[in-house]
Amino acid sequence: MAISVLIGTYLALKEAKRKNIHEDHIYNLVLLGAPIGWIGARIWYVLWNWDYYSKYPAEIPAIWHGGLAFHGGILAAILVGVVYARIKKHSFWQLADLFAPSIILGQAIGRWGNYFNQEAYGYPTDLPWAMYIDGAWRHPTFLYESIWDLGVFLYLWLTRKKQRYSGEIFLKYLLWYSVGRFIVEGFRMDSFWVGPFRLEQLLSAGLIFFSLIMMKVLGRNEGEN
Repeated sequence: MAISVLIGTYLALKEAKRKNIHEDHIYNLVLLGAPIGWIGARIWYVLWNWDYYSKYPAEIPAIWHGGLAFHGGILAAILVGVVYARIKKHSFWQLADLFAPSIILGQAIGRWGNYFNQEAYGYPTDLPWAMYIDGAWRHPTFLYESIWDLGVFLYLWLTRKKQRYSGEIFLKYLLWYSVGRFIVEGFRMDSFWVGPFRLEQLLSAGLIFFSLIMMKVLGRNEGEN
């Protein structure tokens, strides 16, 4: 995680300089957003595994044993960004655009933690790229998502200078990450379920819908201006 934060901060600073945004905003948001994002990710995971953690409450802060949920983390980080932007009277969308490539690259790196913790793996398979995890050859879903996230990062980074309106980069990040997560989640064995539906697929579908709507709204507003 430390490597992800360092690389992400460097990239965000690089973008801030290009867009003439003061670097203090980057440092402030990293110092606030990173720990609160991790806390949000942990709380989300604990809540959806409450049967276990209610019996072993001492395990709740033990993030070194694994157990971080992306959607809880990103919601917490977005909340930090919205509050910070309001206090500093700065555009939330501009700040979000700066961090979008950093976040998705951090996710690509962070997914390897799932492998070392032997978690977030898929169903057994006989495909040639299967990995031996927990007593069986399985879909390496952490690898699927890591590769997808890396591809999204490259897309965002290489096209960032063609940005048409504030918020476009961040919304593209939400959109394309969510598409990949929706697909990969279907291979995982440890999904949280809401009735017959996987929770993370429902959330990903919601983010896809939200991103498309906001792209249309922000793009139209920019055209009118």
